[in-house]
Amino acid sequence: MTQRQHEALRADAQQNRDRILEVAHDALAASSDASLNSIAKKAGVGPGTLYRHFPNREALVLAVYRHDVQRLADSAPVLIKEHPPLDALRLWFGQLAHYGRIKHGLADVLHAATSDGLAGETYGPVTGAITLLLRACEEAGAIRPGFDPDDVLLVVGFLWRIDATDDWEARAGRLLDLVMDGLRTGAPGPQT
Repeated sequence: MTQRQHEALRADAQQNRDRILEVAHDALAASSDASLNSIAKKAGVGPGTLYRHFPNREALVLAVYRHDVQRLADSAPVLIKEHPPLDALRLWFGQLAHYGRIKHGLADVLHAATSDGLAGETYGPVTGAITLLLRACEEAGAIRPGFDPDDVLLVVGFLWRIDATDDWEARAGRLLDLVMDGLRTGAPGPQT
């Protein structure tokens, strides 16, 4: 096998893995009971390909979790670039709320993994994103300075405790509005 063929195989395997993760994200968001076979079928791969990348359900769930957390963290600088800082923060919290809803359905697997160090692995990227967003808001004078990112994450942790009912999104929005109001209280205003 030539180097080019080997690289093409690696690229194909990575594309399969990425496609499985995307499909699994959507399937697990719709139902935490989604079967691995249904995920493989929707991803357009055979069960063997799925199991080669993810040997069991827990491995797939954890990979989706890591992928989602990284995607969430990576969205912060993009939001800051595309929106005023306060809007970027609110939009990011909205993404966090959506993610919290998905995570809620997978709580048992994630809780077991958290005790194995998964929380420490994903905590840094999330608090890093919050730090970036808070600092941008501070520089714009949109929030009171000095908020601790760990404290803000603890406050918005309510997202994981909202029951997944028909009014979940509206309730999360109202609660996030309260958080945003608290962050804005005492803001110095636009910096000149």
